[in-house]
Amino acid sequence: MEPLIITAALNGAEVTREQTPVLPLTPVEIAEEAARAHAAGAALVHVHARDERGAATQDPSVYREIISEIRARTNVIIQVSTGGAVGMTAESRSAVLSLCPEMATLSTGTVNFGEDVFVNRMGDILSFAKRMAAYHITPEIEVFDVAMIENAMYLVRQGIFSLPLHFDFVLGVPGALAATARNLTFLVDSLPPGCSWSVAGIGRAQLPMAMMGVAMGGHVRVGLEDNIYYSKGRLATGNAELVARVKRLAEEMGRTVASADEARSILGIKRLS
Repeated sequence: MEPLIITAALNGAEVTREQTPVLPLTPVEIAEEAARAHAAGAALVHVHARDERGAATQDPSVYREIISEIRARTNVIIQVSTGGAVGMTAESRSAVLSLCPEMATLSTGTVNFGEDVFVNRMGDILSFAKRMAAYHITPEIEVFDVAMIENAMYLVRQGIFSLPLHFDFVLGVPGALAATARNLTFLVDSLPPGCSWSVAGIGRAQLPMAMMGVAMGGHVRVGLEDNIYYSKGRLATGNAELVARVKRLAEEMGRTVASADEARSILGIKRLS
């Protein structure tokens, strides 16, 4: 198996300080958390920007500051979100792409999100993808249901992206695919040959999905965006603690953990943001 890429999803758009006091919100806090996660074994950090009130924002100026602060501390891969928060317009969500980050997420379909709906119309997906291709941004295809793989293949057939692509399977969101071994295996088997993948389990599914990802030869995403607990009833002390556990388990299973530069090679990233 190739080295394991561990992604730390540092803060998300929905988690609050009321839920966990260690949530990083300001650019400096996010950067310091990124450095701690990298030191613990993460090769990639997935970041959402927050405004001065702690609310989700896609303001490029805030992302620019986050990227600058992270770069001052570590060479971890920085992956920005184009998902933003539920209810944001596609135009606002895609504004961050003008910064030409190394990686950005691209959700390739609409999905129920608890009581909300995360809307991704095909026209918007095409627009996001074309901008990523134009700026030479490596996409991570965010998959909440199997149809999103087919939508990503449509982007390939349109000549916007080329294979292999990198996919992230987000399992356990209420209203989307459940976090089960059967569903993960089905998604992996549905990928074109040569594509890489990671898995993110939501809530208590984070650890079992991570262990499956390690064992199956994929990659793993953990972090406070997806799960604020280390164990039942005990909040995680931060993203680094969640990352360190996956690294330890992977090494116990005989799998090495990728450095940031090794992850760049695996993912086909040719430049540092």
